[in-house]
Amino acid sequence: MLKKNAFIASALLLAFSTLSGQTLAEETATTSGDTLRKIKARGELVCGVHPARHGFSSIDSKGNWEGLDVDFCRAVAAAVLGDAKKVRFTPLSTAQRFPAIQSGEVDLLSRNITASLTRDVSLGLNFAPPNFYTGTGFMVRASSGVKKVEDLDGATVCITPGSSTEQNVAQIFASRNMHYTPVVIENNKEYVAAYLAGRCDVIARDKVALPGVKNFDAEKPEDHVILPGIYSKEPLAMAVRKGDDQWYNIVKWVVYATFNAEEMKVSQANVDEQLKSADPDVQGLLGVSGDFGQKLGLDKQWAYNIVKQVGNYGDIYNRHFGPKSSEPLERDLNNLWTEGGLLYGLPVR
Repeated sequence: MLKKNAFIASALLLAFSTLSGQTLAEETATTSGDTLRKIKARGELVCGVHPARHGFSSIDSKGNWEGLDVDFCRAVAAAVLGDAKKVRFTPLSTAQRFPAIQSGEVDLLSRNITASLTRDVSLGLNFAPPNFYTGTGFMVRASSGVKKVEDLDGATVCITPGSSTEQNVAQIFASRNMHYTPVVIENNKEYVAAYLAGRCDVIARDKVALPGVKNFDAEKPEDHVILPGIYSKEPLAMAVRKGDDQWYNIVKWVVYATFNAEEMKVSQANVDEQLKSADPDVQGLLGVSGDFGQKLGLDKQWAYNIVKQVGNYGDIYNRHFGPKSSEPLERDLNNLWTEGGLLYGLPVR
């Protein structure tokens, strides 16, 4: 009897385990792909962006969104919906950005976010490969006589709350045994205006954003000086909610596609001509051969649409930071790995 009861118990346990495994698999299958299905049903991508950061996301004189972060939203829309214009941009403050993606208010966060260990493991987010490398910088008035960070002991510093810059400033001053008084302001325009009005001695933010403050917001750009040096590691990356592996894969490979296209010299200007290329890597990227789009749950022209409608990484960078842009910046770390930079696209194969 004991053996019989044990056999029955084992059988029930096996059946329960099998059923549980099937249920878990079904739940996973239901979860993975939800974001893509919702976006296709809606007919547009909802993308969270910075309200006003020159070069990354801002509204031009015609009321159109522009910037590197904005273009990466459009690249995702081109890959997913076949149309880079099918994006609804949602401006988010520093305090709003993480709750917006966590709650599902936005499908994607493309908003000058620094990827870090704490954010990666504790916010319920997955970060795409960094698409811009920068670091904390400082700008002061030329009349202050300040030449380097070490001259800032005792200064008042304008910063935004909840940002990595706020943490970096504290570490920078502490490591040099220096003191400062923070002037913490959430609203981006008010934060910049506070510095320009003299409420603080120095403004701290990602160094790449300081030329915009100097050249666009300040009445006399020559009255302000950006101090030399970058004082933190700020790999900026898009973020999605955890739990939908397919959506994470799509966003991740959109970024890689822009890197790979530039490395293969496939640009917005020549992409149609490159459809005739005999290079198997180019053929795979542009959907001439292989089933790589299908593996992502997209059509075979997903990467072609990105390059044709938005461009490769170099096209995007030059549009907003290139020599002919309003804020020219050397690419430095934001160059391909073949050119001494950090951008490295995993192979599409």
